[in-house]
Amino acid sequence: MRRISTGFIYFFGALGGLLFGYDTGVISGAILFIQKQMALNSWQQGWVVSAVLIGAILGAAIIGPSSDKFGRKKLLILSSIIFFVGALGSAFSPEFWTLVISRIILGMAVGAASALIPTYLAELAPADKRGTVSSLFQLMVMTGIFVAYVTNYGFSGFYTGWRWMLGFAAIPAVILFFGGLLLPESPRFLVKINQADKAEDVLLNMNKGNQKAVDKELANIHEAANIKSGGWSELFGKMTRPALVIGIGLAIFQQVMECNTVLYYAPTIFTDVGFGVSAALIAHIGIGIFNVIVTAVAVAIMDKFDRKKMLNIGSIGMGISLFVMSIAMKFSGESQTAAVICVIALTIYIAFFSGTWGPVMWVMIGEVFPLNIRGLGNSFASVINWTANTLVSLTFPSLLDFFGTGSLFLIYGVLCFIAIWFVKRYVFETRNRSLEDIEESMRAHINTPKVQQGHQSEI
Repeated sequence: MRRISTGFIYFFGALGGLLFGYDTGVISGAILFIQKQMALNSWQQGWVVSAVLIGAILGAAIIGPSSDKFGRKKLLILSSIIFFVGALGSAFSPEFWTLVISRIILGMAVGAASALIPTYLAELAPADKRGTVSSLFQLMVMTGIFVAYVTNYGFSGFYTGWRWMLGFAAIPAVILFFGGLLLPESPRFLVKINQADKAEDVLLNMNKGNQKAVDKELANIHEAANIKSGGWSELFGKMTRPALVIGIGLAIFQQVMECNTVLYYAPTIFTDVGFGVSAALIAHIGIGIFNVIVTAVAVAIMDKFDRKKMLNIGSIGMGISLFVMSIAMKFSGESQTAAVICVIALTIYIAFFSGTWGPVMWVMIGEVFPLNIRGLGNSFASVINWTANTLVSLTFPSLLDFFGTGSLFLIYGVLCFIAIWFVKRYVFETRNRSLEDIEESMRAHINTPKVQQGHQSEI
């Protein structure tokens, strides 16, 4: 194998996250203009925003599990092609339904990326760097969202600016396609298809030529790979149940705590509390910059702090921020100070999400599932995540009309504190553990008599 810079591999391995972030974030500004030009009602606005999410469910469900059969690399390249087609289709849509269908196609690539990239990065990275490497995906997502905010503002002065906003995603899709051609296949997948020599070459490249570390890791991979590839019965089986509970729980809580809807509808929220459209988009860019910085810090510390501790700190910070934002929104129409407090609380909320639940959820679902169903398990967790995302985003405009911003965010704040209970009760720690060690501990857990078994979160 020709030696490739690990930085190059990690960058292009995570680059799909930039498209993920851009295509989900760009609609937050574009919808302000699409709504007027296509005369959309609140339900149609929800569909335009949520179409990508519906496609993401399909992409995660179909393309994700296929990686266990065809490999991670090939399907990442396929995703880049779908990104390209969906971006151009959205840009040239003449009316509502064509736009929705194009964004569903685009969403299939987003869902595929969410299922493939955490698995691919987790399988490439050494155990002591896996948190940092895997969280590069979330850094790319946040970078993509920031680029979307800048693009939204840059094209906001054009009558057809929203078309340029949506079509701009075709450029990084092309870059991802050509970069993806040079990426190595996952060493875990190569061992699985009896190409151990190639797997060793990849591991040597990723471990800077450390033969001793590679021999140890390869032996563990061979042991895990000898277990027959599993399916749905294994995914829902007793051994995998702790991983499945983590995957489902983290995927749902990440969404019902309202993270992505706040990102999607932030400009709308800003205009609701008294900002003009231009000011709202500029404020959005400021949040985007802050967002990327916080995520970069999270990437740097990911392997220095336990995943569970980061999740709990994030839940507390997000919950308090939502409570403050809820109260401020009730008075924002009467007080400019309340409106400013609302924006500050929203920014702090996003910072806590970007530094904790944003990256940690994706890191952990790439870690906890056994090798023989890792693609299927990661895909299933991604489907749950996108389903929850879709339901929250699709119903948000209507719920906002019914409850009002203040009361609605109060409900989401309560859910942040319920998430703390879930993490304490069901999530086990994965930091500084090899993927094979995590898998072996789950197998050992089901073979241990119940009287000797500890709490599930201690697996």
